[in-house]
Amino acid sequence: MSRNPTFVSPFHRPHCLAAAAAPAGKVKLTHPGKAILAGGIAGGIEICITFPTEYVKTQLQLDEKANPPRYKGIVDCVKQTVDGYGVRGLYRGLSSLLYGSIPKAAVRFGVFEFLSNKMRDESGKLDSTRGLLCGLGAGVAEAVVVVCPMETVKVKFIHDQSSANPKYRGFFHGVREIVRTEGLRGTYQGLTATVLKQGSNQAIRFYVMTSLRNWYKGEDPNKAINPLVTGAFGAFAGAVSVFGNTPLDVIKTRMQGLEAHKYKSTLDCAVKIMKHEGPKAFYKGTVPRLGRVCMDVAIVFIIYEEVVKVLNKVWKTD
Repeated sequence: MSRNPTFVSPFHRPHCLAAAAAPAGKVKLTHPGKAILAGGIAGGIEICITFPTEYVKTQLQLDEKANPPRYKGIVDCVKQTVDGYGVRGLYRGLSSLLYGSIPKAAVRFGVFEFLSNKMRDESGKLDSTRGLLCGLGAGVAEAVVVVCPMETVKVKFIHDQSSANPKYRGFFHGVREIVRTEGLRGTYQGLTATVLKQGSNQAIRFYVMTSLRNWYKGEDPNKAINPLVTGAFGAFAGAVSVFGNTPLDVIKTRMQGLEAHKYKSTLDCAVKIMKHEGPKAFYKGTVPRLGRVCMDVAIVFIIYEEVVKVLNKVWKTD
């Protein structure tokens, strides 16, 4: 009787059942290649939707109190821009950010999936603490590889276009001029602030997203999440990150502007802002940034998840 292959001893049955149940309950991992492609697509679509709020945020941050303020607030900034340049004026500098958003999101999600695949437990679950560490790694990677040079060009381009006599004729002309006059280092201004900002940004966002996903899925790691729920989770994660690191965003923007030479270092920039403008200056542009980031993170996560679903059907990596 014991040689019958269909017979299972009662003493071994729990173990066999557990072994059989394990594969069914294990999370399906996302291949880093899929994450890079899906992230790039999501990043490109998102920035085309949200750029006007990014433009307003940058303009308000560059409008220092040390000089007579040019704008009275968000509405006035939008009004002056539209009156002077038309609605297209709100999209000045889009090219520099678009060229950066695609590789930025690609690197972010690619690195996050690569790290998270290594740090998940036996069932494939990623706890919130490890999600934070993976997000931190993804943020630092995107800062060094993409964000710092692209954001430096973007800020200089927007700042230049708002001056009386703009000297940059377009994105590539601007890049050539910056490299010609300042060298490659001219595209890496504010690297420390950018690494701190992006690292903390993604650490906070992925920590919140991982926590909310684990809470929503409960004991079923493969439970599907409705895109609207993903969007709500993303918007909340974005809001938390805004209040967590807007001061770093302000410092980064100042360090990358055309008047960056006024500051000796990231710390010197922070000290001078505090000395001449007070603590409120560290939260300039918070409202437009809050609106943009919530929408940004929600859109990116929704598109990313949906593109991954499509890729899983046409690109078999198991």
